[in-house]
Amino acid sequence: MKNESYTVSLTKNPVINMNVFPGHFTTSHFHTSHYLDLDDLKTNVLLARDVAIEMALPYLTSTLVDTIVCMEGTEVIGAYMAEELLQEGTSVINSGRDIHVVTPINNVNRNLMFQSNMHELIYNRNIILLISSISSGTTLNSALECLSYYGGILVGISAIFNASPQKFEQEINSVFTCEDIPDYRIYNSNECPMCKEGKKLDAIIVHDGYIKI
Repeated sequence: MKNESYTVSLTKNPVINMNVFPGHFTTSHFHTSHYLDLDDLKTNVLLARDVAIEMALPYLTSTLVDTIVCMEGTEVIGAYMAEELLQEGTSVINSGRDIHVVTPINNVNRNLMFQSNMHELIYNRNIILLISSISSGTTLNSALECLSYYGGILVGISAIFNASPQKFEQEINSVFTCEDIPDYRIYNSNECPMCKEGKKLDAIIVHDGYIKI
């Protein structure tokens, strides 16, 4: 797979880039034509800081933030994003405030929830939801339902990659979109044209990587 990959970089900051693997992949929800390797952007401290600076821009001077809720391993980015939002400056609206960075857990039914000691950081708080990648919208919708249940006030959604910017009602601030990968596609498993053509799966995409088949 790695021999077939190519790199997509952010034009205004080329150090922010992702490796893209064309092929035939499956998740627990859909089939897709590409695997996006976002791990370095989430775990490399220097890269995560650059991503966080980019992600903080839409909120820096206009949005009060109490809590950043991190999904899909985005906690390092979330911490740097909070730091960026709290920088001193007359036009920085969150200067002098507190911002918490939290992550929900899955209960026995695989539904998202927050531990009891975290409720006060969500209820009636201004929340930015931070997600690694938005494709089918399953993770996004689960997170939104969770925040609604716990009484959070959603003030922003940010993602490293958003496959369908026009699909969702909410505005999503994304570093990369499907415009950066014009041939990116997702399919229901029973409607996947690659399956119908007899093309074998290359790998299963899991939470923090992929498993070759």
